[in-house]
Amino acid sequence: MLAEIRIAGLATYPAVGEKLDGLKQINFIFGANGAGKTTISRVIANPASFAACALTWERGQSIDSFFYNRDFVEQNYRPQWKGIFTLGKAEADTLGRIEAAKRKVGDLEDDIAKLEATLGPADASSGKRGELKRLRSNFETECWKIKLRHDAQFKEAFSGLRNSQARFCDKVLSELVGNKAALVALEELTRRAATLFEQGLERHDSVPAVELGDLLDLEASPILAKKVVGRDDVDVAALIKRVGNSDWVRQGLLYLGAGPQCPFCQQQVEADLANKLNAYFDETFIADMGAITKTIRAFEGQSNDALKRFEDIHAIDSRYINNAKLRADFDRFSARIGINRRLLEVKQKEPSAPVTLEPLAEFAELLTTQIDAANEAIAKHNALVDNIASERNTLIGQVWKCLLDENAAVIGKYTDQCTSLEKAEKGLNAGIVSKHAQLTAASAELRELEKSVTSVHPTVTAINQILASFGFGGFKLRTAGDRDHLYEIVRSDGNDAGLTLSEGERSFVSFLYFYHLLRGSTSQSGVTNDRIVVFDDPVSSLDSDVLFVVGSLIKKVLKEACEGSGQVKQAFVLTHNIYFHKEVSFDSKRVADQCRAHETFWTVRKVGGVSVLTRHPNNPIKTSYELLWQEIRNPARSNLTIQNTMRRIIENYFKILGNIDTEEIIEKFEGQDQQVCSSLLSWVNDGSHNAHDDLFVSIDDSMAERYLEVFRRVFKQSNHEAHYLMMMRAEPDEPPGAAVAAVAAIAGA
Repeated sequence: MLAEIRIAGLATYPAVGEKLDGLKQINFIFGANGAGKTTISRVIANPASFAACALTWERGQSIDSFFYNRDFVEQNYRPQWKGIFTLGKAEADTLGRIEAAKRKVGDLEDDIAKLEATLGPADASSGKRGELKRLRSNFETECWKIKLRHDAQFKEAFSGLRNSQARFCDKVLSELVGNKAALVALEELTRRAATLFEQGLERHDSVPAVELGDLLDLEASPILAKKVVGRDDVDVAALIKRVGNSDWVRQGLLYLGAGPQCPFCQQQVEADLANKLNAYFDETFIADMGAITKTIRAFEGQSNDALKRFEDIHAIDSRYINNAKLRADFDRFSARIGINRRLLEVKQKEPSAPVTLEPLAEFAELLTTQIDAANEAIAKHNALVDNIASERNTLIGQVWKCLLDENAAVIGKYTDQCTSLEKAEKGLNAGIVSKHAQLTAASAELRELEKSVTSVHPTVTAINQILASFGFGGFKLRTAGDRDHLYEIVRSDGNDAGLTLSEGERSFVSFLYFYHLLRGSTSQSGVTNDRIVVFDDPVSSLDSDVLFVVGSLIKKVLKEACEGSGQVKQAFVLTHNIYFHKEVSFDSKRVADQCRAHETFWTVRKVGGVSVLTRHPNNPIKTSYELLWQEIRNPARSNLTIQNTMRRIIENYFKILGNIDTEEIIEKFEGQDQQVCSSLLSWVNDGSHNAHDDLFVSIDDSMAERYLEVFRRVFKQSNHEAHYLMMMRAEPDEPPGAAVAAVAAIAGA
């Protein structure tokens, strides 16, 4: 059965949802048209189509659902209908086997439901899964207590776990399996942690080395000590040597040739003097000058690179270098490079003059010595750090080993209980799989047995009998020729009547088809399956002369659901018709109008355009005494329901008065009137509200008038005619007398 229906965000229902919970075998839902009743039936029919809605089944087992509503009539009324298979006549042995097979299927379904209930749902809210979830949750709390006790001294050992109880618990369980560390006392671990977990212990990068060998080698370059002069075998060589100033002559040569005079003394010069001077400065001289230029460029590049590297080292501000001393030595080194640059400039201008560069080695050694000392210290530090990392790992393993030992009782209790529950869970899963396999086989056996004895013919006979009883003689059902798995509607002469029936006739036939479908199946299997049934406004399109019989048939279905005597295990009745609601929900055994154990009452209404479901402790649609009398007064009353209406009036009235001797009243009538009176008073006698034997017999106007006359005389013979006249809006012939108290009591009820 359905235990709960949740409807959310669908049609006029709110996003937060409305619930029908605590559902019973019979559930009445009353509401005006458009209030949201059909939405409820559609959710039951197809909950998968509505993501925000949900059905909760008892024991988690869904069963077949049958729906009678406008959709059923529209979808199923056809010239030819699917035949309804029901169990036909067969040998008692076969029927017994079917019943045994059905019991076996039911027992297996119960076994599976019990196993699944013991196991618990996938969300682990109950059962063994729920126990496992709660056990884990409690253990996580215990593990977190371990973390809180030791977090201050061992927080580095808990790195990555300090913000999650689940991860910390997982770590405890993993260490329980894989920790092979030695067991060390907590005090010793705390002492070592204070040193090994000190902040700032990390590897440092070494100081980049500065290579100065090539720069120092330039100091000994031979070209710097060489006197670079011209050739000796040129005519002007003797003169240049005597003057001793070849560098001046080389520079002045650039100005010679602009005219016949000397650019310096303005005297006439020989025509080939320029040629002689150019011959003096030959290729050897030019090569030596190239060597000087190359040396100067090399010195410039290497000295700039060295200075930049030392500047970068100074900017590092390493804890292993004395920056003040480094800066002093660097400044002296830089100054010496400046001196050598000026000497090189002199050599380039006066290549004949030997140059000796100031030595850099002294200051270079001071600088490189500091760098080497720093790198040596850094290497020692890094070696220490590397060793500490290993020590830390060892310490962390020992910390977890100590904590496992310290909390061995709590951890052991958890692992024992967890192992037991997991073993039970595994066994339950295996049992469920096995039972499902048995259920599949048992269901297949039941289907085969049903196929051997099912037939569509009994349904045709039953429906045609009801049609004839209520005066529908113009048409009937029959099996469709050689295709006897189908029904068709025909006239008395055998012609097709499927497309010529009135709306009321179509609705009535459709309901009868549905009513018998509840006791069968459109296939040869599934005939005996359990099911729930939903009647959604079943009388909305029925004629008044068949409304009563439809209500009576529905009450039979409700009785079956209440007693558990058939395949219908649960029923829902949704309607907006007050009379129909009262008719199908009437139960004389209901005490003080309170709900019985097998039923619920609901109303659905719109509040501000939103559907609201309300559960009631009793039937919210109160019995309308006046409504019953109004039906008697109505000239267009239905002859089919008039008998039932009169019985209800007499029952209500005389039960309130109490101490009425109905036998004495009956004896005051004779002949057929006495039988009519007896039938009217029978409900007062036994308190029942079962269908009368004549419910399915159509009465004519004369019989209806006889009932009405006997009804009036019942009040007269019991000295309560005044009440009858008052309710019929007639002028009383005598004062109300004893009826006054009864009327007041009924009005109050």
